[in-house]
Amino acid sequence: MNLIEKATILHFHRHRLNIYGNGTFRALGWKSMESQAKRFEVIASACDLNNKSILDVGCGYGDLKEYLDERFTNFHYTGIDQQPKFIAEAKQVYANKPDTYFFQTDFTQVQFPKVDYKVASGALSYRSSNSRFVFEMIAKMYSAANQGVAFNLFNAETFPEHPILMGHNIKEVETFCHTLCPQVQVITGYFDDDYTFILEHF
Repeated sequence: MNLIEKATILHFHRHRLNIYGNGTFRALGWKSMESQAKRFEVIASACDLNNKSILDVGCGYGDLKEYLDERFTNFHYTGIDQQPKFIAEAKQVYANKPDTYFFQTDFTQVQFPKVDYKVASGALSYRSSNSRFVFEMIAKMYSAANQGVAFNLFNAETFPEHPILMGHNIKEVETFCHTLCPQVQVITGYFDDDYTFILEHF
């Protein structure tokens, strides 16, 4: 992903911040709170995150943290995002939460810390002129995960043309994931244009 594409993404969210306000699901680019929560539900149902360390890639306001708090215990959560206002809001909301940290950074450039699980909900769906971008990011996340990776993507067959976001071929992504990990789970059926991958070392 080049500098122009990264600047375009920042502008996309700044524009939505100006329209919908800080702290809103629409500023993040979600159609509804329910669509965001459904994606969280799929990931949480497939992974046992009790007593685990988690890196939320493209965390936005850290909404995944709140969702996981209702379902798991004793986990260590770190969220990263390149949008300053998202991180500032997340730090304020979760200021008194133990084992909860947020950092503003470009996840395409930063070296990921070793944690048990990497999660990316929505972060890998931005358009890039680099046809290998999504594969490079999957490999980067998986190589720094002690136990597994969970991420969702739009389905290229059903996702409409969009200037910022893009869909991916499910079979191509699945084939690539199997080059990294023998244990690959593909979850479909919750939305027509979305699917989730779970890669685990065991």
